Amino acid sequence: MIAKALWSLPALFIAAACAVDVMPGPDEGEMLFAQNCSGCHTATATGMRLNDGTVAPDLTRISERNDGVFPRAHVLSQIDGYGRGKAASVMPEFGDLLEGELVPVEVDGTMTPTPRPLAALMTYLESIQVGTGTEG
Repeated sequence: MIAKALWSLPALFIAAACAVDVMPGPDEGEMLFAQNCSGCHTATATGMRLNDGTVAPDLTRISERNDGVFPRAHVLSQIDGYGRGKAASVMPEFGDLLEGELVPVEVDGTMTPTPRPLAALMTYLESIQVGTGTEG
């Protein structure tokens, strides 16, 4: 009996680990977007002109601007600030917000450990693309 119980422990730990490493769905990202991004990009993510004259881009057309492909690596780097540089410093950095457990995200054919909030935002943005046949 004890041997049987001990034999099942590794399976239990594996199952628990896999449950944590699940890619977040769009709903999780939508909540983060509403709390952190909608002030500039609007609740519908269509962007707007800000008080300082800059324009927060329409995030529903990222794929359209990229020949119909959602550029995951580029989007992740824009959100976390890595790919923006000083020229695009209008968008705040969300470093602290984007920390946390890592989940596997497929980026250009490679599974990449990514902080869960960052993966959630990316998943949400990918789900709201228009003009790609995937909107819904």
